[in-house]
Amino acid sequence: MKIETEKDFELIQAFGPPVLRTKIPEEIVNKLNNYIDDIISNDTKSDKLDHGKNLVGDVTQEFKLEQSFISESGWLKFLGQSVQKWFKLSIQRDIKEFKLIDSWVVRQFKNEYNPIHFHDGDISGVGYLKIPKNLTKNKKKTKTNGTIDFISGQKSFLSNSIHNHVPKVGDMIIFPNYLMHTAYPFSVEGERRSFSFNLEVDKKISKTI
Repeated sequence: MKIETEKDFELIQAFGPPVLRTKIPEEIVNKLNNYIDDIISNDTKSDKLDHGKNLVGDVTQEFKLEQSFISESGWLKFLGQSVQKWFKLSIQRDIKEFKLIDSWVVRQFKNEYNPIHFHDGDISGVGYLKIPKNLTKNKKKTKTNGTIDFISGQKSFLSNSIHNHVPKVGDMIIFPNYLMHTAYPFSVEGERRSFSFNLEVDKKISKTI
């Protein structure tokens, strides 16, 4: 499995807290999609892992990722390396403690959305596994359909309060848990499949985020 190099990490600081954008190795994207497809085809397992009742999204399906798969797939290792890189680039610190609290899959279809919300833990993130063709297509000039907005502070002169990201397969964005964000609905057919996660890091470092 290819572990991405430093040039594949982009630190984005459009407003207050920095966010990190990187690319998930194709091998891990494929493993995640195959695993998710297996769960979707198994009603008993889908019901067992259902996570929708704990979340705010108005979407078709949300279910937890199993710890055994998270470890064996190589995704947890890649996540740890990416979070370490984020801290190194943003505050020049190394983390010594890293604990994944939870991780779940979001299956979003036409006209579904996730309202403005924040997460638990210290660090959160989202990764994209499937994107419908022409995701942002609509009848208006705005191109927010199916995208995600990160929101911080308020509108003011020479200061951005919103950072918009148009998702692509393999994108992963890491951000502080308190950063408000929303996933917009879209008007085309197809599945916008993503995963989200929350984790904790060293308490001394988390206070500096």
